[in-house]
Parts: sequence; structure tokens; C-alpha cells
Amino acid sequence: MSRYGLIAGNGRFPLLALEAARRLGDEVIAIGIREEAPPEIEGLATRCYWISLGELGRLVEICKEERISEIMMTGQIKHVSIFSSIRPDWRLFKVLTSLKEKNTDALIGGVQKVLDEEGIHLTDSTALLKPLLAGEGVLTKRKPTSDEERNAAYGRRIANALSGLDVGQSVAICERACVAVEAMEGTDAMLRRAAALVNGRTLTLVKASRRRKHLLFDVPVAGPNTIDVMRETNATYLAVDAGRTLLLDREDLLARANAAGIAINGFVPQE
Repeated sequence: MSRYGLIAGNGRFPLLALEAARRLGDEVIAIGIREEAPPEIEGLATRCYWISLGELGRLVEICKEERISEIMMTGQIKHVSIFSSIRPDWRLFKVLTSLKEKNTDALIGGVQKVLDEEGIHLTDSTALLKPLLAGEGVLTKRKPTSDEERNAAYGRRIANALSGLDVGQSVAICERACVAVEAMEGTDAMLRRAAALVNGRTLTLVKASRRRKHLLFDVPVAGPNTIDVMRETNATYLAVDAGRTLLLDREDLLARANAAGIAINGFVPQE
């Protein structure tokens, strides 16, 4: 039996991770972000604490009280919340004032440094969900068309360049043109914005993994809702980085994609 902490953000990611931990018999202390995490984490964790976004000092206190030396970050924190809604305590305020940039990588990197100094180490956020990472090759019944493949090749160049700058993880492509770039609004809003610009033409959605060699935080995620929004916006092809993108509720996701005629492909990540 293992024992560790789990920081829970929004979405299905933390729930699936906690369910996997329970099957393994692990003792997991959940720390839910009050503005983001689903309340169901309380019933799945060994113990559960709630903190507000910005309470870094309280996070450290809980880890010390529970003798946690390893912790994973699961689920997303909306970038717009980090930018506009965060109310930092004094520990996080010190981190923020020390940063040259206020992007996700810099902010979480600063938090990681504080945790390391306290003997609390971030671990692979996908450790409990390795079977849900996208594999290489076509994952759906339908293969992409040659036009979709060209869109993906172009889109992957754009997405990797932008993700390397910590702008966003996704782009929407139509006829080898970048129609929309994800920033703070998230993938769903980006797709809907793109659909409003292309007059009914099909879109290709490309997700990149920031060329990182670690999976400690901000891992690209797609789930059944992603497929529903793709169907709504006439996005017919999803290109992701194999081994670095979580396909949550994988069977449901693939079933919805197959029913909608959406193709999904996992590519070897660009270094």
C-alpha cells in the first residue's frame, strides 16, 4: 500500500485517479481546490481537505500534518481563474512577486519549488491512469482523410510552437489555416469561436503537450465532452501526442467518436 497526497482540480481526472487508487488499496489524502474540484472526491479519498485557490501556506500545512512527502496534481485549474480570481496568501504572494512571467509553467514551477523546499515532491500526475494515455496511431474506426492529415501536420507545427511558449495547448485548423488558438478560455470555447469563423466547413483539432519530458502538471486531456463539442462545431479529426495526452473515460470517448465519424490519431511527440 502506498500513501501520498492528491491535489484535485476540475473535471473527471481527479475522480478517476482516486478510483484507481482505491482499487490499488492506496491511502490517498485529497486536497480539493474549492473553486474547481468536484465534491465527489470526499467519498473516494482516505481523507479530504478543501482549500481555496491561492492558499499555498495551507497546502503546505496539510502536507506536514499528514506527513505527505509525495503529491500529485490532478485535474485542471482554469487559466482564467489563475489570472483573474486568485487571492494569494503570503506564501503564494512571495512566489508571484518573484516570477518574471505569470504563465502556467512559471506559476506552478514556483509552487513546485516551495514544495520541494518543504520536502514535498510532485510526482507524475498520470501515474494512476497510464492505461488512459493515448497510444500511437489511429485510435478510432475511421482513419483521417488526406486533407485531415495535412491539416494535422500543419496544426502540430503551430500547436507545438505555441505550447512551448505556454500560450495554450490546442489549435483549430481549417484547410491548412490556423483559425483559432487556445489561450485562457479553454478548448471548448476555442472550438466554438473557430466554428463561427469557417461558415460550416470542417475543423481539425490539434492538442500539443508543450514538448515537456515530464507529466507533473497541466497534462493535455480529452474526454467524452470534447467529442460532443467537436460534433457540435463540425470538428472531424483530433490529433494528440501519444503517451502524453489523457483520454478520460476512454471507452465512452471512443464510442462517441466512432458514432460521430470523428477520427482520432496519436502522434509521436515532437521534441
